[in-house]
Amino acid sequence: MTRSEKLDRYLPLTEAGYYILLALAEPLHGYGVMQKVKALSRDRLDIGPGTLYGVLAASEEQGLIVKVREEERRKVYTLTALGRRVLLEQIARLEVMARSGREVAGGA
Repeated sequence: MTRSEKLDRYLPLTEAGYYILLALAEPLHGYGVMQKVKALSRDRLDIGPGTLYGVLAASEEQGLIVKVREEERRKVYTLTALGRRVLLEQIARLEVMARSGREVAGGA
């Protein structure tokens, strides 16, 4: 089984899931993740608390993120090694999709 085949059960990530994992390349709490997602997506994605906490719960359950500490009532999460590998595999998939799109639709 290849490396990417082992990661296939986590992929593809939703757009929100992708940006949330990307934001968690550094430890952040929920509101910080929401702000970072908005910035990383260049204001194209504005996630709400329901989406955020749903993705956080599922990602934590899958071992993609881990809670590193609590600051008052704020839980701070970051990527695990598995989460980083899944994120990098998603990026590779997106690069192939974008390259194929430019080749077919023009504007390469």
